[in-house]
Amino acid sequence: MTADQIMAAVAFGITVIGAIFGAFWKMWGLIKDAGDKGLKAQQDLAAHKLHAAETFATKAGMQEQTAQLLRAIEGVGNRIDGLHERLDRAFERPTRRAG
Repeated sequence: MTADQIMAAVAFGITVIGAIFGAFWKMWGLIKDAGDKGLKAQQDLAAHKLHAAETFATKAGMQEQTAQLLRAIEGVGNRIDGLHERLDRAFERPTRRAG
């Protein structure tokens, strides 16, 4: 082998090693970016869970509200029934008494 051939082989080897190192470096950067994005996603999810827990109604709270609403509707129904009975009495025909 001549010096020119040895220099060409060394240059080729350095080029191949440089390409492998560059690909590894790029891949490492992508992995790091994905990890940072994953951490941000976890932080965003934790913030959303906290917001939901503070804002939205609980099951017990909804049951209490539903019970109050049903009691109010029942009260309105009782008043309508009372009004209906009074109207029935107001429009009853007086019976004639034999005398």
